[in-house]
Amino acid sequence: MVRVLVPSGALGLGYDSVALDRGIAAKPDIIAIDGGSTDSGPSYLGRGVSKYSRASTKAEWAGLIEARAAAGVPLVIGTAGTCGSDGAVDWLVGITEEILAETGRSARVAVLKSGQSAAAVQDALMAGRINPLHPAPDIDDTILDSCGNIVALAGAEQINAALDTDADIVIAGRTTDTAIIAALPLVRGCHPGGAWHGAKIGECGALCATNPQSGVIMVEFDEEGFTVSPLADGACATPHTVSAHMLYENSDPFILLEPGGHLDVTDASYRALDATRVRVTGSKWVPSERYGVKLEGARRVGYQSVLLTLLRDRRYVENVDAWCSGILSRCRAKVSERLGFGPGEFDIELRVIGKDATLGHLENRSNGALELGVLGIVTAGSPDAVDEIGKMLNPYLLHHPLTAGEEQPTFAFPFSPAEIDRGEVFEFCLNHVMELSDPMEAFRLEVRYIG
Repeated sequence: MVRVLVPSGALGLGYDSVALDRGIAAKPDIIAIDGGSTDSGPSYLGRGVSKYSRASTKAEWAGLIEARAAAGVPLVIGTAGTCGSDGAVDWLVGITEEILAETGRSARVAVLKSGQSAAAVQDALMAGRINPLHPAPDIDDTILDSCGNIVALAGAEQINAALDTDADIVIAGRTTDTAIIAALPLVRGCHPGGAWHGAKIGECGALCATNPQSGVIMVEFDEEGFTVSPLADGACATPHTVSAHMLYENSDPFILLEPGGHLDVTDASYRALDATRVRVTGSKWVPSERYGVKLEGARRVGYQSVLLTLLRDRRYVENVDAWCSGILSRCRAKVSERLGFGPGEFDIELRVIGKDATLGHLENRSNGALELGVLGIVTAGSPDAVDEIGKMLNPYLLHHPLTAGEEQPTFAFPFSPAEIDRGEVFEFCLNHVMELSDPMEAFRLEVRYIG
């Protein structure tokens, strides 16, 4: 049996320290936690920075380093620094050095980096080793050169290579969310389908339980399957909460793609052992003929500012679409005339908050709002251009009338200046798989003794 203690869905979200102590008392074989993902959009990967507070990250990481020392087992984090770029890995390594120095501890640290150079991916593309995932944009050398960061998602093989160094702590770049949990059970001979399925269920900590914010769970793997045990007070796993997690961030509730194959849970059986624990068997691991790792990349597409105005006049609330349409046509024409920009060189968007800002044309409900917020989003190729266009949009959002003959209205800006600079904006531009002849081919592993 292999016991994997998962403190939380991600470092920076917090965890229940009492439940963590229970997990340590249960003698885990490894402590595994995710560092982040692409959930919050492309900016973090494009810039290579963490979404989470440094102070929160340091406090929680210090607690886990202390727990690791008490348990005498490895501590593994995947997708360090939210995005898993090489710079984000170095950021967490620096925090680790601070913690060890401040606590007088020492540790053997394995650092696994997942960053890919544009040149390496271009070579793989030319060699026919890059395959798109649906939906995937077309890519070429120019797009790859424009990426702020490109990462490959490591699997269990790369994590086990790091664990083979006898490291106390493994700090990994971008990994699949499941790899850090599945790695040790796989190498110790646990059921492969159960290893990957249990890792998927445990990836977000107690999100698979009735008290999802409590964080800490234990997943026990063996030769037939796995058992999930939430460790916080009031947290219970049920067959429903456990099976439902296959729907989380997964387009197919029965199939999960991973480096080297896929998980099939079509025939999985979920059984409550008691009021808090669930036992799962019947999952299958299906190896692939070729070993591939997913690539993620983000590139800068321009600069952006936003403006927010509030409408309360009933007539304008009821006719907000016509109001926005009039602003867009007039302001876009003014930008083209006065700055000489063509349609592909700038973008002005108005999102109506309280009406359909989330779903856009897919929204099928009307709530009869008393007031609406109109969010103007200006995007262009330089900060100066964004500033100019934002200042052209400003008076329209403040005073634009529905018809030419009526009195001039005035709406509410909650901020001054109304233009809020967002700086660089990024987009994801890679959703592809890169085939490897060896699992470590695209990754770099270094061992450091710190302290």
